[in-house]
Amino acid sequence: IPEERIMGYLKEAKETTPMSWIGLNGKSTLYDGRTGEPFHQDVVVGIIYMMKLGHLVADKIHARAVGPYSLVTQQPLGGKAQYGGQRFGEMEVWALEAYGAAYTLQELLTVKSDDVQGRTRIYESIVKGDNTLEAGTPESFNVLIKEMQSLGLDVKVANSKANLDGGGLGALTA
Repeated sequence: IPEERIMGYLKEAKETTPMSWIGLNGKSTLYDGRTGEPFHQDVVVGIIYMMKLGHLVADKIHARAVGPYSLVTQQPLGGKAQYGGQRFGEMEVWALEAYGAAYTLQELLTVKSDDVQGRTRIYESIVKGDNTLEAGTPESFNVLIKEMQSLGLDVKVANSKANLDGGGLGALTA
């Protein structure tokens, strides 16, 4: 549509509507409420459209002490609908590594995640009043071993007394 035609439509709309105070550019003269003097510049006055966001804290809040775990990896399920756990991602791991929080990382990545025997041991130590953390082998490590064995690699975990006191993973032999 040519600009002259648009200006013609605006002139026609101005003449046919009772809003004669609206200029051709869509701006109107505003007056100072205290002095009654007009402002130096015309101002666009119109309807403000607002969209309400439906994200409420009451709908988002979620907490879990115990709940369902994945059958394959034994890690907590994700999401509020599945009554899942809080995801602790790679960047969060990097942040705790940067702070040197090794024991917190060990707890989060083993007994609070997919270390099945460690979960049982930590529960028993809490009931007894001990403050000990005996982390074992995460189930995701066992899944990795099974995936490597499915590729035809003869992978075994060699557990010895010397290796068990360092965290329980043992030595990986191929």
